[in-house]
Amino acid sequence: MSSSKSSSSNNAVEATAHAEHLRDVVCRVDVVLGTGTVSVRQCLSLTAGAVIRLTQLAGVDLQVQVNGIPIANAEVVIMDDTTSVRLTEILAPPSVIAPQ
Repeated sequence: MSSSKSSSSNNAVEATAHAEHLRDVVCRVDVVLGTGTVSVRQCLSLTAGAVIRLTQLAGVDLQVQVNGIPIANAEVVIMDDTTSVRLTEILAPPSVIAPQ
């Protein structure tokens, strides 16, 4: 057996061990309903009941972000009296550049 094959095998075992440790890392998940803009003047005058118009059209999927990185699109579902989301599309990792 060559030493390069053994070294490669050891690297794979180490990578798997590191990946196991990552499985329990807690990540922040945000579901973005939409975005909009308001001036500072409008922001300072907001009161309960104020309406902020968003740029997204009604019925468009929400964006799911993990640690600020978009990972999926989703729709709202109600399960056992709680609001949840159902993933409708998994997005390509940001490091993957789409062909032109």
